[in-house]
Amino acid sequence: MKRWLIAVFVELDLIALALVGAVLCWRNSVHTTTFRPSGDVPGFTATRYAAPWQLLAAVLVAAAGLLAIDTTARLVRGIRGQVRTER
Repeated sequence: MKRWLIAVFVELDLIALALVGAVLCWRNSVHTTTFRPSGDVPGFTATRYAAPWQLLAAVLVAAAGLLAIDTTARLVRGIRGQVRTER
């Protein structure tokens, strides 16, 4: 098996892990609190966002994007290299 193909598969796994981690971080960043009605004050739901978790999610998405670009470049170079050697 070619080394570039192994690198492509490893990077695809890393992309999937980074995206799953980003989703988990984002879900951990949202805190919802429900307040019951009290007298004349109606009940409402308050949502608070934790910035560090959202920042980590954004960094993971950016890393997954960079890995996707690198994976695409490796794949194209590998396929072009195979086509050139077959001729």
